[in-house]
Amino acid sequence: MGFNKKSEENGLVVAVIGATGLVGGTMLKVLEELSFPVRTLLPVGSERSVGKEVVFQGESHRVIGMEDSLRAAPQLALFSAGGSVSLEWAPRFAAQGCTVIDNSSAWRMDPKCPLVVPEVNGLDIAPHHLIIANPNCTTMQLVMALKPLHDAFTIERGIVSTYQSITGTGQAAMAQLQAERAGKTATGVYPHPIDMNVIPHCDVFEENGYTREEMKVWNETKKILDDDTVHMTCTAVRVPVMGGHSESVYLELARDFEMDDVFQLLRDFDGVEVIDDPANNVYPMPLQAAGKNEVFVGRIRRDLAHDRGLHLWIVADNLRKGAATNTVQIAEYLWKQGRWTGAS
Repeated sequence: MGFNKKSEENGLVVAVIGATGLVGGTMLKVLEELSFPVRTLLPVGSERSVGKEVVFQGESHRVIGMEDSLRAAPQLALFSAGGSVSLEWAPRFAAQGCTVIDNSSAWRMDPKCPLVVPEVNGLDIAPHHLIIANPNCTTMQLVMALKPLHDAFTIERGIVSTYQSITGTGQAAMAQLQAERAGKTATGVYPHPIDMNVIPHCDVFEENGYTREEMKVWNETKKILDDDTVHMTCTAVRVPVMGGHSESVYLELARDFEMDDVFQLLRDFDGVEVIDDPANNVYPMPLQAAGKNEVFVGRIRRDLAHDRGLHLWIVADNLRKGAATNTVQIAEYLWKQGRWTGAS
């Protein structure tokens, strides 16, 4: 991906909301790496972050507040500052004609807002959509592998067990793990120690016994694939890993399949990389995925008891494709579709 010289000359005024956070900082890196046509960068932060400096394209940029950013009239705003901020401010940016791509959960299940992974359902974005939602990181990497299989064989149901990095919780969680590993007293982000531990608890529990994170997988998968009959039940687990979410996935398909076809469909899908040679200890791991934009799939095998059952192991950098990369890729998709034709 990336842009040619001509497109770079016609850049946009781009606001990055939450520019000093983990995801916001990664958005800046991805904007650079994909050569997204940024004419003017507006790094935006909370009151305590205003005045700090962030580096973009080798230059320092001063962090500004929301009101100043709004007055600067950006054409594109990438939000990663939490749901309450998005609920309050995204409509104000959109009211000025600014396209908002939001990384929080605020707009994901709003029927008026598309929930988008460009490789999967970019066509869901219409010209009138000014607020576009970025899926949950767990769902995002999952649907990248599900899409080609669902199109070919129809997924009836699935079971997902996640192994989620602490980076999904933010900088405070990283500080907790580092402190615990150093034998120091840590401020608890989680209800239990995370070092040398596995916590089957991501987000808050709901009345049905599932966590909010697990229900995001159930609900968002249906919306992105545009199929309410796809039932993906999830158990979300936090593990003491600094970067990269992993998922063990079991699928039951409606149609018979050959394993060679499964491998080929996944290899051919844009943004997916198959790493599957277990005889030589080759399979996806978070250490491999760190800093990369692809979704890695391996341990692909037929179920032992169900002829139409399939097992997958899916790994991706949750700060990259799981958040920042997908946000920028949505913007990239819109640029190539002519959303800002004539921008300068």
